[in-house]
Amino acid sequence: MTDLLELESQTLAAIDGAGDEAALEAVRVGALGKKGVISALLASLGKMSPDERKIQGAAINGLKDKVSEALAARKAALKAKAREAQLAAEAVDVTLPARVSGLETGRIHPITQVTDELTAIFVDMGFSIAEGPDIESDDYNFTKLNFPPSHPARDMHDTFFFPPDASGERKLLRTHTSPVQVRTMLAQKPPIRVVCPGRTYRSDADQTHTPMFHQVEGLVIDRTANLGQLKWVLEEFCKAFFEVPHVAMRFRPSFFPFTSPSMEVDIQCRRSGGEIRFGEGEDWLEILGCGMVHANVLRNCGLDPDVWQGYAWGLGIDRIAMLKYGMPDLRDFFEADIRWLDHYGFRPLDLPTLAGGLSG
Repeated sequence: MTDLLELESQTLAAIDGAGDEAALEAVRVGALGKKGVISALLASLGKMSPDERKIQGAAINGLKDKVSEALAARKAALKAKAREAQLAAEAVDVTLPARVSGLETGRIHPITQVTDELTAIFVDMGFSIAEGPDIESDDYNFTKLNFPPSHPARDMHDTFFFPPDASGERKLLRTHTSPVQVRTMLAQKPPIRVVCPGRTYRSDADQTHTPMFHQVEGLVIDRTANLGQLKWVLEEFCKAFFEVPHVAMRFRPSFFPFTSPSMEVDIQCRRSGGEIRFGEGEDWLEILGCGMVHANVLRNCGLDPDVWQGYAWGLGIDRIAMLKYGMPDLRDFFEADIRWLDHYGFRPLDLPTLAGGLSG
């Protein structure tokens, strides 16, 4: 009997000490399983005399009932404890303020915003949007655009070239979006009126230059395209983009292989306290290059320069974003700093429109 009391004490203590249902099941199997201690005692009753069996049987069955009750009670307690832990982990404090939606916290990157602004302006003028691949051939990026074989822009210090392929041709990361103009002229019949926004790449990096940057170029091909139309388009664009009623522009002679005549364009501005205001003042700021499409470019794209003529321009999206929204360092555009984006970014649903205002 003493052994049964000791076995009862040990078993009940093991049950009480089980920390989870797996440990409790191990105690049950050790006591009441087919090879359990109590099951073995019950099996030994057949070898006892009737009188001894009557006494030991009652004691062993009483132990079995106590252990079974203790197991059931401990299992219920463990289930309740697990349920409480789950409820605590999944609890929702209804007194907390509602979580702000992504439409409130998310921000559109200034480059995306300015690209949308450009698109809204030029689409309103009747332009279509054209795009092309970032990886280009030397032919589309340089040759068809009238770059001589010895032109310094072909040098590896300015252009990111890939290793030669099996045929010996070296692909490159486009240095401007002008190859999109080439692809458009080769694929479409005039008249053509497109703008070409996209990423471009050059081996350069400082406060106002990055190895990857963004450009938008425009192209018009028609029988009567002329410099007067070009100047009007650029003037209307600057007024709409910088959101000023009047703007003075200065066109200076320049040189680009793909246009003739070529011009750099300055816009009137006033610098004061680190701020630049357009449409007023006595200062000038260069913002873009433009000109009439070179006759050789037209020929290279299968167009007769005696029938068709065109004008084109190009400007840096990153640069005009910095000018319009007062961002001092171009490198910040690519740092992925959420604090910078919270400050300079735009709300997702504030889509730029000419009627409602480009910058909200």
